[in-house]
Amino acid sequence: MSFISILLALLLEQAKPLPQVNPVHNAVRNWVRWVIKNFDAGASKHAWLAWILAAAGPTLIVLAVHWALVWQWGWAAAAVWNVLVLYATLGFRQFSHHFTQIRDALLAGDEEAARAALAQWKRIDASELPRSEIVRHVIEHSVLSAHRHVFGVFVWYSMLAALGLGPAGAVFYRVSEYLALFAKRAPRPELPPVSDAVRAQALRCWELVDWLPARVTALSFAFVGSFEDAVDSWRRHSAAHPLDNDGVVLAATAGAVNVRLGEEGITEGLTPEPAHLRAVVGLVWRTVVMWMVFLALLSLARLIG
Repeated sequence: MSFISILLALLLEQAKPLPQVNPVHNAVRNWVRWVIKNFDAGASKHAWLAWILAAAGPTLIVLAVHWALVWQWGWAAAAVWNVLVLYATLGFRQFSHHFTQIRDALLAGDEEAARAALAQWKRIDASELPRSEIVRHVIEHSVLSAHRHVFGVFVWYSMLAALGLGPAGAVFYRVSEYLALFAKRAPRPELPPVSDAVRAQALRCWELVDWLPARVTALSFAFVGSFEDAVDSWRRHSAAHPLDNDGVVLAATAGAVNVRLGEEGITEGLTPEPAHLRAVVGLVWRTVVMWMVFLALLSLARLIG
């Protein structure tokens, strides 16, 4: 079921991408904000309660629907539910339009348009960035987005689906990510305030949730890229920053395509150029193909067994 569900979800997402503003994501945002508003009292124990409620609520609902469909109508109905949940939680089209817009502007020589698109995407001041820095930012943000929207979802979905928990892993991973992003956001009048305790709890839990997926993504990039350089870059970065999940992914990317990433340079690779954008796209798609072949072989092994 995992292979077919992921394949159909990816095809559906390519054919008709989920709008950036949609009822599913809005429901999760409203749920998280309601939990923070009503359970964040500033103490550590309240932070634990708020995080568990915010992450477990959508996850348990998805799991309950999955098993209700299995018991009532069988695995075929549950497979459709898996596809719908994966359609809402993974996919390149949730961020790839930003990448395409910036890449096209750079290839056309319009650096001002590229800076404006980058600033709009990541809400940073890009007005004075040179071309190499624009490319570096685009590579870093695109690779991390691919990790969080695709490969991290693959890992958690596959692990929990193998245990009979359906698509709960995909929802748990993405809600955990949103909790970390919500906790890091600057205070805004329309949003409930987030205490230091909840902020620390959300970031700490996200580190734990993303620890394995980040390393699986890094290893996958190494397999489909320059393996020795990727692993060496990953090893050197982890020695200096052992808990930096994003850094692990970026270090493996830098080694896999021989490009310098990070503000201080994670590797001794080449200066980022627009040509590296094509190399990164190839790296990501080769990783997707590798994952799909791996899941197909697992499904085949289960059928034969």
